[in-house]
Amino acid sequence: MAGMSILDIPVARLDGTPGTLKDLTQGRPALLVNVASKCGMTPQYAQLEEVQRELEGRFTVVGFPCNQFGGQEPGTAEEIQQFCSTTYGVSFPLAEKIEVNGAGRHPIYVELTSVLDAEGNADISWNFEKFVIDARGTVVGRFGPRTTPDAAEVREAITTAIENGG
Repeated sequence: MAGMSILDIPVARLDGTPGTLKDLTQGRPALLVNVASKCGMTPQYAQLEEVQRELEGRFTVVGFPCNQFGGQEPGTAEEIQQFCSTTYGVSFPLAEKIEVNGAGRHPIYVELTSVLDAEGNADISWNFEKFVIDARGTVVGRFGPRTTPDAAEVREAITTAIENGG
């Protein structure tokens, strides 16, 4: 990856449209989250959408559906989109369903997990783990699944990302 930014890594949208992470973030600082429709933390979609609406134009949320934790994202792309739109009014971009751990880990998550979590682990622990990146793709914060999108430490990382080149 020498000379290549995480923003240049190819990732398709949920509808299959090819692109890069930069396309999904529109070159803005972003909150990247591995999401699932059938998880106890799925209601975080509402807070993610609040962040998206509040900071629209300066920051974006990107969801990465993943079925690696308890089979909690079993749906097709269409089912995931329908659920997110109807249940939570999600307007932020959703990527194709990916793997965030193991041999099939998506290249974006290879880069993200180079920043260890608070316990010193690289692997994603569960659905709704959060990464705040600045507009250059640098990780400025990593937060566990139970840390909500509106938690003070997440909001502080978002503010830092926006101020540092948003």
